[in-house]
Amino acid sequence: MAMKAMILSAGYGKRLRPLTDRIPKPLVPVGGKPLIVHHLEKLAKAGFREIVINLGHLGSKIPEALGDGSSMGLDIAYSDEGPEPLETGGGITKALPLLGQETFLVVNGDVWCDLDFTTIPTQLPEKDDALLFLVPQPAWREKGDFSLQNDRVLESDSPDLLYAGIALYHPRILEGAKVEKFSIVPRLRQSIGLNRVGGILHSGEWDDVGTPERLEAIQSAFGG
Repeated sequence: MAMKAMILSAGYGKRLRPLTDRIPKPLVPVGGKPLIVHHLEKLAKAGFREIVINLGHLGSKIPEALGDGSSMGLDIAYSDEGPEPLETGGGITKALPLLGQETFLVVNGDVWCDLDFTTIPTQLPEKDDALLFLVPQPAWREKGDFSLQNDRVLESDSPDLLYAGIALYHPRILEGAKVEKFSIVPRLRQSIGLNRVGGILHSGEWDDVGTPERLEAIQSAFGG
């Protein structure tokens, strides 16, 4: 059975206002189609079939735009968090019944990246809780998130790599979690401290569609 994937799409996108007062951030157009469609097409091409998308701010507009995914050869299920997004930890926890008991892929709906999804590993080493894709710290970011040594993610005083918003997770990283608003980062840091998180450096194109300036840069690079 192919690995399932989740696209995180529930955020407010406050820094992109007033654009995101009308449409949720994953539906912002890049190159003539919504950002999330680029992710979905890449997932389909890489052999993914079952996709979970969480919904929050203006969430109903996403299934209206995408439907059940059959037009792209996908089977999309939606996890509706209501008007108050549950953040990464709560959002993934709520979606776990749809994601199952095996390792799954998580993609932030607001990143732009030329990563070839066919290169993503289909499973984790037996004792690992996660695998993070990392990118070199961009000029617009003051500090990185993590460091990487021998394909293992480490905490350090001067981290030089940024989490790319693409990761594999085993459901056990959320063991005992309740469906409530919380970030997965503390659990991730705990697993890093136990040497249970691998890392892959992506040195190609990557950007975060978090601000009007970042969005404009991506749209310009894409030609529209």
